[in-house]
Amino acid sequence: MAEGHAVLQAQSVEDCIIDQNWGHYTAQDHATWGALFTRQTDVLQNRACSEYFTGLKTLGLSADSVPDFEIMNRNLRAATGWEVVAVPGLIPSKPFFSMLENRQFPAGNFIRKPEELDYLEEPDIFHDVFGHVPLLTNPAYADYMQAYGKAGQDAIAHKGVKFLARLNWYTIEFGLIRNGDDIRIYGAGIVSSYGEARYALDDPSPNHLQFDLERVLRTGYYIDDFQASYFVIDSFEKLFEECLERPFVPLYEEYKTLPQFTPFEILDSDRVLRKGTGEYWKTFPQTKTKLK
Repeated sequence: MAEGHAVLQAQSVEDCIIDQNWGHYTAQDHATWGALFTRQTDVLQNRACSEYFTGLKTLGLSADSVPDFEIMNRNLRAATGWEVVAVPGLIPSKPFFSMLENRQFPAGNFIRKPEELDYLEEPDIFHDVFGHVPLLTNPAYADYMQAYGKAGQDAIAHKGVKFLARLNWYTIEFGLIRNGDDIRIYGAGIVSSYGEARYALDDPSPNHLQFDLERVLRTGYYIDDFQASYFVIDSFEKLFEECLERPFVPLYEEYKTLPQFTPFEILDSDRVLRKGTGEYWKTFPQTKTKLK
């Protein structure tokens, strides 16, 4: 949503959508995509959820070249009726939510430079497409994303975007999910990050907490480092039922008056699946992680 320095000032969907212009990608761009794709699919083995890999196959994505949205969208529309539209950068909340409500996923049409493989402040085509789009082939997840877009319009009207952004952060971007007896990655921020894909599951530092809607909506987040806590859902179907088949507006009004939590603490009410050591995040300077 509207974070970072590349946010457009346009307020309508039409003002945000641009031509992907697939022909403008250089040989270096395609090589960068290929390097990222190969490295990331390798690190995600036995770490990402099975639904993600199914989606990757359905879309026909490969290391060969930057994906052509026109070709990729044929597979995506056939699966769930979604499509990817190109945007030049981060966009404001109103058109962002409107796109999701209409089953359009906005993706940046630019790709990072070779020297930026490990980290990029604003989301590029690799984060947006490789990270987000494969799960849009899953019907339950696709419905969740559309319902999230609908909820966003009410959030704007009732000054609840902050709370909905937290839900986005702890599910769509940095969520974990049960796959049988294992916990796997599904959040795009982890899926597209070489470092965090290993850290979230393999490093003993972060907490793994059972997803709870109130806990998530009242928990601030930071954007500048690996996470201190991750929330684990049981399934995409259950996530949809717990979150978006209920009115959010009364929650915004209630939670505005209640204390807010941090991702660094474990509450008595938390269902702790793994208590982290905190060894990594306890080294953060107080000024490093400003919570949202």
